[in-house]
Amino acid sequence: MKGVFLFILIMLLVAAIPAQTKTSYRAEIEKWRAEHETEIKKDNGWLTVVGLFWLKTGKNTVGAGSGYDIELTDNFKAGKFGEIDFSGGKAVLTVADGVNATANGKPARLVDLTPDEKGKGPTITTGSQSFFVIKREDRVGVRLKDSNSKARREFTHLNWFEIDPKLRINAKFEKYETPKEVLVPNVLGGEFKMTSPGVVKFKLGDKDFAFETIDEGEGQLFIIFRDLTSRTETYGAGRFLYADWPVGDTVVLDFNKAENPPCAFTEYATCPLPPQQNRLQIEIKAGEKRYGKSKGK
Repeated sequence: MKGVFLFILIMLLVAAIPAQTKTSYRAEIEKWRAEHETEIKKDNGWLTVVGLFWLKTGKNTVGAGSGYDIELTDNFKAGKFGEIDFSGGKAVLTVADGVNATANGKPARLVDLTPDEKGKGPTITTGSQSFFVIKREDRVGVRLKDSNSKARREFTHLNWFEIDPKLRINAKFEKYETPKEVLVPNVLGGEFKMTSPGVVKFKLGDKDFAFETIDEGEGQLFIIFRDLTSRTETYGAGRFLYADWPVGDTVVLDFNKAENPPCAFTEYATCPLPPQQNRLQIEIKAGEKRYGKSKGK
């Protein structure tokens, strides 16, 4: 009799393992999604981006109201903020008299905003607004943020597909002999030069697919992809997916963590677009859906 009870107990424990695993996985994804939403909503997140102004050679005026080359939001009450002199790739800000501003937390009056090797210069802050100079291909511009932006104030929540454990897939990583430079299209109409360490191959249903990957650094692969849900349910230009660096030749692709690019939240982002190989003729109903009234344009 003890043997029968022991057998029943073992069977119950074995049956409980998949349910426990499923519950643990759901909790992991829900935690990741909550953290992702917190990132979107933070003081300097993408909801705060309110402007992108490409610099012209010579003097670029900065201030709130019409007539300025770089227009701050009306949360800045002083009118003129200052001027940025741009020449030979160098951008120097002169803050107007009587304006309180900081550069990386220190009082600002005359500041070199020229982007560093990572493509971003010092951050200038005044009130709820901040801006910095960025370099994109051969263009240099000012990205403006406002922590009190309308988009941030009116944010409610992100939209997600139901969690589907079957869309957490083990893919095969095929490494290039040497990392390859790839040209990735972007919303500016140009191409970003990025580095691909290899491709990941995987199966969905009975079809085989492959993604070109980008070396994101810090032990991560970056994938820009588009699927047929972009027609009606997900962001039209595509979505982002991050994966840990391969273990052996295996990469875990978890489409439940597919996320919208910054362009889904602001028209002033300079997002990369999916390379042709990463545009799938199949629906992947997992991860983040469209945000708000975005049509993905």
